[in-house]
Amino acid sequence: MFTGANVHDSVPLVELLDGVAPIKGRRGRPRQRPDKLHADKAYDYQRCRRACRQRGIQPRIARRGVESSERLGRHRWVVERTLAWLARMRRLSIRYERRIDIHYAFTSLACSLICFNALSGKF
Repeated sequence: MFTGANVHDSVPLVELLDGVAPIKGRRGRPRQRPDKLHADKAYDYQRCRRACRQRGIQPRIARRGVESSERLGRHRWVVERTLAWLARMRRLSIRYERRIDIHYAFTSLACSLICFNALSGKF
């Protein structure tokens, strides 16, 4: 689900929601989707809210011109922090590869290194 830089963020939202892997947790049938979606003002469209509701997800989207995006900060910092960790990998910050499979492999390797570094001090 990679799109070009000139595609608005809200366009591939339906594909993103359908691509969420099952959430493992307690015993029994795994949940297929999260309970809520926290998003900024870029996703403030009826089609985005409708897509969330059709899938049983409660949309928590800041409204343009009404709400401040600061309230989403406590949830959004996790995403921003993770993107900052990935940006430290020079090969990912500027995409040199044309093939998507090679770029995906480097992204997976970078995520593995981030997890390894986070867990190496715990044991």
